Amino acid sequence: MTKRKGYLIQRLEKSAKKTKTFFKGLSEEQWHVEIYSEGASWRVHQILAHFVSTEQSIARLVKNIVNDSGSLPDDFDVDLFNETAVKKLEGLSHDTLLVRFLEARQEMIAMLTQFSDDDLDKIGRHPWLNAAPVDEMIKLVYRHNQIHQRDIRKAIHA
Repeated sequence: MTKRKGYLIQRLEKSAKKTKTFFKGLSEEQWHVEIYSEGASWRVHQILAHFVSTEQSIARLVKNIVNDSGSLPDDFDVDLFNETAVKKLEGLSHDTLLVRFLEARQEMIAMLTQFSDDDLDKIGRHPWLNAAPVDEMIKLVYRHNQIHQRDIRKAIHA
């Protein structure tokens, strides 16, 4: 395994453990705290649903880029995608969402073990980064969760 790939895998694994610990430590009341009020109002529960959909969709995107099967269309609406994807998952329990998140993360790690450094250098269109290499897309996966978890902490402890 290359050093670069090993680093990404280590970060994904560490981030998954932190995310699991974070959500497992929430009280039932905290799950219902509103974190974002613009657009679709998201509470903590919806953010975890967002984590699940993001893990799954970014894994598909990265796989398509690596396999030269395409990227996102220029007119992709990330806000509409996020709202729709979260609505599909928000009816699941907290525990089910957490299990699905961890499964999706393990699938991403397993996929990453199959990539070469050349695969990590392939460029595709990401909904936030625009044109970016696969390794940057993967880095954003764990950074994305850190940002949302920071926002949750601020709202819960406000």
